[in-house]
Amino acid sequence: MHDIEPYYNWRDYYVASEDKLSPFYNREYSEFYYDKTVYNYYIHPQWDFFGSNTLYIKILFVDYAIGCCIIELIGEWNDCINNDIMLLKREVIENIMIEGVDKFILIGENVLNFHGSDDSYYEEWFQEIDEGWIAMINFREHVTSEMRNTNIDYYVNIGGELDDLGWRTQKPQQLYQKVEDLITKRLSF
Repeated sequence: MHDIEPYYNWRDYYVASEDKLSPFYNREYSEFYYDKTVYNYYIHPQWDFFGSNTLYIKILFVDYAIGCCIIELIGEWNDCINNDIMLLKREVIENIMIEGVDKFILIGENVLNFHGSDDSYYEEWFQEIDEGWIAMINFREHVTSEMRNTNIDYYVNIGGELDDLGWRTQKPQQLYQKVEDLITKRLSF
């Protein structure tokens, strides 16, 4: 797991540690000192700690003009024990929403497991974004299945074409447009 770096090809468009509005503004990173773990496995030091001991993130892109944020995740999403959604919402999402962001793309191909609890924080997040949306892309099938079992899919967009987006070959604005088009199609049905 220590070899899996957050996606870095969009650094020309956005760097969270250089964004004064980011919760990770002025954060400094080491390329050599591995201090973060998911259980007993070290992960790359470029991932950001937000309070969870099993789930880490990287804000890859924020466009305040269109109100979009793209976040990559790694680890185990555990709402049951760690209440990861509460930590993510309170420590990261709410700080971004204050700046007018209401469209969120969460990239979950490196989320290995999901342990749900209840859906109250997802519902709260959904209600607070009003005209916006939350899309979870490229999550593993067993993870999205567990999310559906916890009824999170009432509040976030998961599954279908969102499970297989070749996002690395696109610019962040192109990914945003692709996801928005898919969600608009879903809402029109």
